[in-house]
Amino acid sequence: MAEADTPHAPPAHAPPMVLPDGIHTAVRPGTALLRLETTGSREGVLDGAWWPRSRDVAGELPALIAVLTEHLGPITRVGLDASAWNGLPTRLVVDGRVVHLDSDPVGDDTVLITRGDNDHFALLVVPPGTAPDAARTAMARAVEADNTTSAAELLIAPVPPLDPT
Repeated sequence: MAEADTPHAPPAHAPPMVLPDGIHTAVRPGTALLRLETTGSREGVLDGAWWPRSRDVAGELPALIAVLTEHLGPITRVGLDASAWNGLPTRLVVDGRVVHLDSDPVGDDTVLITRGDNDHFALLVVPPGTAPDAARTAMARAVEADNTTSAAELLIAPVPPLDPT
C-alpha cells in the first residue's frame, strides 16, 4: 500500500523496480491504496490492486501514476472503463509528463497501465466504499504470483472468517 508523495523517476539507465515489501504497511483510513506483485515473474492474471477513495479520475489517478512512476518508471497510458469514472479526460499531466487515458471496455474492476511502449500492467480496482476487510482480502489475492482468478471474481469472493483462537 502506498501513499503518493513527490515521486522521482529512476535514472534512464536504472532497471525497472518492484515495490519493496515495506510498502504494504498500514496507512490511515481513506487513503488510496496500491499493492503490486513483488516478484519479477508477473505470471498471474493481475499485477496488482488499487483501492481509490472515489470515482473522480482527476482526483485519484495522478497519485496512482506518481507512485507507479516512482517504482516502475514512466507511465505513458492508462486504460479505464469510462462508465465507471466521473469525467474521463483524454490525458492528464502528472509531474510534468503527459499520460494518455484510454476509454477501454476493460470493466470497472480493472485498470490497464502502460509503461514505455508495450509493457502492460493490469490492476484490480477495488471500488471506493468497499468494506476494509473485503478490500484487503481482494488486494492480497490479486498480488499472489500464481493468481488465475479474474478481477470480477476476486471482488465477489467471500472474506474468510476470522480465526477465533
